[in-house]
Amino acid sequence: MTYDRLVCANCAAPVTEGRCPVCRANRERLQQQEGPLAGLSPVALLTLLVVLVAAVALLAHQTA
Repeated sequence: MTYDRLVCANCAAPVTEGRCPVCRANRERLQQQEGPLAGLSPVALLTLLVVLVAAVALLAHQTA
């Protein structure tokens, strides 16, 4: 889950808005934890997985 859907327990606002110090601190912490694929949508990740599996299957078929 991405942090854009999180609601702050301190001020009850979306964390992405950063209305209070708790929101801002958590937003910074979550942004630092994001990996290189964190910005991709689930559909894009699934498409990437399907392409990777197809490439592995093609390579396996060519070597056999």
